[in-house]
Amino acid sequence: MIATCKFAAALYVDRSQPHCWIVRDPDGNFWSVPPVENPWDHRQPFEVTEFTELEAVPGHYKYMLGVPF
Repeated sequence: MIATCKFAAALYVDRSQPHCWIVRDPDGNFWSVPPVENPWDHRQPFEVTEFTELEAVPGHYKYMLGVPF
């Protein structure tokens, strides 16, 4: 039997990029989401590096970003 695992969506801030939110989708992909109207529609891929310092943000803020999951 093969087990598959999906991540739960998560919301972060990166202090080096204070102008956007970072979202990890259920597939484990990271996205940079700007503070604009319809933010999820303007997301860009985000590359996590060894210098990235993500701070978790409570999930109830996801509604502000239009995150679909």
